[in-house]
Amino acid sequence: MPWEKSFDEQNAIEKAMEVFWEKGYEATSIADLIASTGINRGSLYNAFGGKRQLFTQSLLKYDLETRKAFLAELEALDNPVLAFKTLFNTLVQQAQNDTQPKGCFLVNTSIDIAFHDQETKNIVTQGFTEFEAFFRRGIEVSKARAEMPATLDAAATAKTLLSLVVAIRVLGRGIFDESSLQVIADQAEYLTSQKV
Repeated sequence: MPWEKSFDEQNAIEKAMEVFWEKGYEATSIADLIASTGINRGSLYNAFGGKRQLFTQSLLKYDLETRKAFLAELEALDNPVLAFKTLFNTLVQQAQNDTQPKGCFLVNTSIDIAFHDQETKNIVTQGFTEFEAFFRRGIEVSKARAEMPATLDAAATAKTLLSLVVAIRVLGRGIFDESSLQVIADQAEYLTSQKV
């Protein structure tokens, strides 16, 4: 008789994602994953192949449902100035509302990237590349509408804005308070509004 799953795979990935996000890949044990998902060891290996594969699926799920979904909402505003402001202010608020300061799963993974396989590196790199492209497109649109300085270097500014996103995500895990994080958010706005 063929093996059949007796659990919801997406629900299991969601629960595993929470554990990996909170503890990181290295600190998460198979026992942690079994406890969080409620799936026995055999079923976990049969369904996902192992810890590494489950981590990959968890990271992809997070990236799709968090970063990609958020950027799509912001881009749909069709107002890059408002989108950038909303993005940075939201990141500050998320850091303040996070009772278990986990930060961003994608950023956390990037910090430990040396310990990950090529597939994980590719997911993180793709995520950051797309985030940077979001900023670059927004800057180019705003320059065309004369809403940002014509002299603004879109590529360089996009990289800087991405760096400020990472800074808020890392420092927001308990190092900086809300006012200090808001300074970073305000600098992002200042950066795209200055006449050169």
